[in-house]
Amino acid sequence: MNIFNCRVYYEDTDAAGIVYYANYLKFIERARTEALRDLGVSQSFVQKEYGLVFVVKKIFAEYCMPAKLDDFLKIKTVSRKIGKVSFQVEQEIFIGEKTTFKAEVKLGVIDSQGKPKQIPVSIKDKIGLLGK
Repeated sequence: MNIFNCRVYYEDTDAAGIVYYANYLKFIERARTEALRDLGVSQSFVQKEYGLVFVVKKIFAEYCMPAKLDDFLKIKTVSRKIGKVSFQVEQEIFIGEKTTFKAEVKLGVIDSQGKPKQIPVSIKDKIGLLGK
């Protein structure tokens, strides 16, 4: 499990000061990127060393309550399932103890031609640490 914190800025909101729905996807993308980076799996490293990239294959999102300007967000990322060419994470955004957004994200691993490739064992092992 990994926790990433951020704040809602004016640029994240609509005219009413409520977070624009698509920006929740940006928040969880940043949190996933930092969770992997904390494990030594930066996306630039994976691309350089293995010629692979992570891509979102499927996402299920649930908006629970609105986040607003200046809210402090805590984003939890947990790995759930790791396959040969993909892995799944659950992500949840909290304001205090209340859930504002939840997502289940399936990420695929592809090469530079867009073909699915197996996740290297060393990377699989590190992603597995997010489940703990």
